Amino acid sequence: MTATAAVDLPSVMQTVLLVMAAFGAAVLSAVTGFGGGVLLLAVCIAVLGPRNAVVVVTIAQLASNGGRAWFNRAEIDYRLAGVFCIGAVPGAVGGALLLISTPVDILARIIGGFLLAMVLWRHLSPATARVPVPVFVGVGAVAGVGSGLLGSLGPLVAQLFLARGLVRGAYIGTDAAATLIMHVTKLVVYAVTAVLNATNLLVGLVLAPSSIAGSWAGKQIVDRISATVFVLIVELALVTFGIALLIGGEL
Repeated sequence: MTATAAVDLPSVMQTVLLVMAAFGAAVLSAVTGFGGGVLLLAVCIAVLGPRNAVVVVTIAQLASNGGRAWFNRAEIDYRLAGVFCIGAVPGAVGGALLLISTPVDILARIIGGFLLAMVLWRHLSPATARVPVPVFVGVGAVAGVGSGLLGSLGPLVAQLFLARGLVRGAYIGTDAAATLIMHVTKLVVYAVTAVLNATNLLVGLVLAPSSIAGSWAGKQIVDRISATVFVLIVELALVTFGIALLIGGEL
C-alpha cells in the first residue's frame, strides 16, 4: 500500500479558507444531514490534493458528526444506526483500502444517477418508500465503501433515512451516530496503511472546532423550520448534488 504523498502545511490564508469551509460544511450537514463533506472535500482538494483531502475531510467529519450526534442525542434511533453500522464498518474498511488506486469519476456519476432515481422513486412510489430496517445493513456497506473512497457519502443514504420517517433532529442525529462509527473505522485503516500522516492529521484537528461549532449552528436552524420545509431542502439538495455528479463526475 502506497502512503499518501507528503504535503506542506497550508498558508495562513489557506488555513482560514479551510476553517471557514469546515464551518459552512458542518452547518449544511447539520441542516440537511449530508452535502457538507462534498463541499469541504472540494475546498480541501484545491489546497491539499485529493488523497490528503479525503483524510482531512474524514477527521473534520468525525468532529462534525460527533457534534451532530451529541446535539440530537435525545432523538437518535439507535437500533437503526446499529443495523447500519453492521454493514458500514466492513464497507468502510474496504473503501479505505481502495482509496489510493481506485478512480472515483465513474463511481461519482453512478451515485449522481442513483440520487436522482431515489428522489423520483420516493415521489412516484410513496407506499413502498419505507425501507425495512434489515436492508440498512446493505445500505451501510455501500455507504462505507463509498465513504472510504470519497471521504463522505452522506447523500447516498439520505433518501433511505427519510423513507423511515425520520425528520429534523431524529434524521440528523441517527445519520450522524451511524456515520461517526464509519469515520472512526476509516481513520484506523488510514493510519495502519500510512495514508494518515502528521500533516493531514494536524490540519484535520485544526478544522475540528469549527466543524463542531457549525454543527451547533445548524442545530439551531433545524429547530426553527417545519418538517415539510426540511424534507424539501433535503430533496432539493439531493437533486442538485445528483446533477452535479452526473455532469462533472468527481467533485
